Formats: sequence, structure tokens, C-alpha cells
Amino acid sequence: MNILHLRNRRILVVEDDYLIAEDLRHDLEQAGAIVVGPVPSVDKALRLLDANPAIDAAVLDVNLNGERSFPVAERLEAKAIPFLFATGYDLEDIQAQWRHVPVVTKPLQIALVARLLEQGRPA
Repeated sequence: MNILHLRNRRILVVEDDYLIAEDLRHDLEQAGAIVVGPVPSVDKALRLLDANPAIDAAVLDVNLNGERSFPVAERLEAKAIPFLFATGYDLEDIQAQWRHVPVVTKPLQIALVARLLEQGRPA
């Protein structure tokens, strides 16, 4: 599988499940990305965004131990950073204001994640 579309792109990973986060980190790195995180909470994600202005894209788990990742989505959108949601839940869990954001269901397929992040790349 040749999915090096993400070469040298800094991808923020926000995921509270350690095994999923580590699998995603590994897969993104194999696709050439530089992974920022992973982090398991909204607070830590917001701090990483403030500390790393060069983030190119993000993958956000919707439900982080009962807390929604929407504040992170708002910050990403304000900075014009493309992102996608990852969820193991029903898509109704995504608020109406985020219907335009790509959603991938778990288990994540790295080729799909890479393609969606590449499509969201600013011109």
C-alpha cells in the first residue's frame, strides 16, 4: 500500500483509546506523516494546538471519555486546519454544525483517512 500523500504533514491525533491511538499513530507515520500527540482529551488537544502552530490536519475522536471533541473542531476550523472525525458511534453523535466534516468509522482504515486528509489540504 503506497499512501505517502501525508509525507511531512503534521497531523494532530486526538483519541482516548490508547490502542487505537497507537495504531493510528503508527499508520500515519508509515504514510509519511509527523504525528502530533496522540492526546486523549480536549484540554490537551487545545494546548497542543496552541503550542504547535504548524499543524497541517487532525483526526478527532468524537467521544473522549464522555467529552465531545467539538471545542477542538472549533479551534481547528478557526485556524483553517482541515480535520476529520473518527467515531465508533452513530453519526447522529455529530452536531449539525459539523455535517460538512468527513467522518470515518472505527476501526479506521488508514488509506481512507489519508485520502480524506489529503483532500482537505489547503491550496
